[in-house]
Amino acid sequence: MGTKVYFGKKDGLTKMTQNKKNLTDSLTETDLSEIIQMALSDHVTFSEIESQYGLREDQVKKIMRKNIKPSSYRTWRKRVKSFSERRQYYK
Repeated sequence: MGTKVYFGKKDGLTKMTQNKKNLTDSLTETDLSEIIQMALSDHVTFSEIESQYGLREDQVKKIMRKNIKPSSYRTWRKRVKSFSERRQYYK
């Protein structure tokens, strides 16, 4: 059974129905790049990424693990963890 996902785009919201496991497979290179940039930013929360792309925190982590160097991923997770300890609803 599919889930309804709303992708935010400049020209409005596009409604898509997909299986959860195929959600990340349907993203374009541009979408992946934007998601990675958002995740690397200290000013964007996981909830903002979810509202724009429909991706949960664990899905964003999988994208990051798959698309950046292992040392960069570990550094990112440490930084995100330190932010989450300081702010309850951050990353």
